[in-house]
Amino acid sequence: MSSDAAVQNNPSKMSEETEATYSIGELAKHFDVTARSIRFYEEQGLLSPTRDGQNRIYSKKDKVRLKLVLRGKRLGFSLAETKTLFNLYDSHQNSEAQLQTMLSMTKLKRAKLLQQLDDINILMQELDDVEARCKDELNQFNKG
Repeated sequence: MSSDAAVQNNPSKMSEETEATYSIGELAKHFDVTARSIRFYEEQGLLSPTRDGQNRIYSKKDKVRLKLVLRGKRLGFSLAETKTLFNLYDSHQNSEAQLQTMLSMTKLKRAKLLQQLDDINILMQELDDVEARCKDELNQFNKG
């Protein structure tokens, strides 16, 4: 049996011999983002695909990083903050420094969001006041 046939008959052997790779289109579809966004993240140094001619070939590591970029974005982290975490991980995998940095960034993000929530609550109260005054004045017009 050739090694190709052995790989086809044994999927676990395939994963040992070849790492899963993805095209830009596959990642874009999987994460519901545009290829342009993925290229932008690459330009920012967050992803580093290999190339086969003009085609980008993304590894499992790139897929995981894209997932983390999108999660960080959803949580309000900047790309620079995400890149800082990636750099810490690349230089010290499973390090205390990475965890401390993440905790610090999370604490700052939480404080900022709480301040924004307070600001929103103040604005909502002001809108309620304006709305009540408008309704009162409309009632005066309707009575007169």
